[in-house]
Amino acid sequence: MSSIGPASGLPPRPTTTLWRPTGPEELALVRDLGWRAWPPRLPDQPIFYPVMNEDYAIRIARDWNVKHSGVGHVTRFEVDSAFLARYPVRQAGGRTILELWVPAEELDEFNAHIVGTIGVVHTFRP
Repeated sequence: MSSIGPASGLPPRPTTTLWRPTGPEELALVRDLGWRAWPPRLPDQPIFYPVMNEDYAIRIARDWNVKHSGVGHVTRFEVDSAFLARYPVRQAGGRTILELWVPAEELDEFNAHIVGTIGVVHTFRP
């Protein structure tokens, strides 16, 4: 967890660091949105899945995105912790395979609670 406060001098609000493995198409859309939001989900993607730890994001980007898209990226971003409390952490496998399930219809509100910008922290190629 981090704390990022507004320039107004108010106390900082706690944030939670999330990661998202992504392919080149989604990353291009994030860039087009000024690195401040995730694009709307496609009709066959009812859930947005940010993950809770970097290692899990690396595994997906390296082992899945590279195979399917030719390149895999890991992004990191901060979200207002109080807002995230509405989403229970889901265990998708082993103890460290943790993610949030954000319904597609809530993604605009989720994006509004991103603090700062979305950054690329790793890129993997074949």
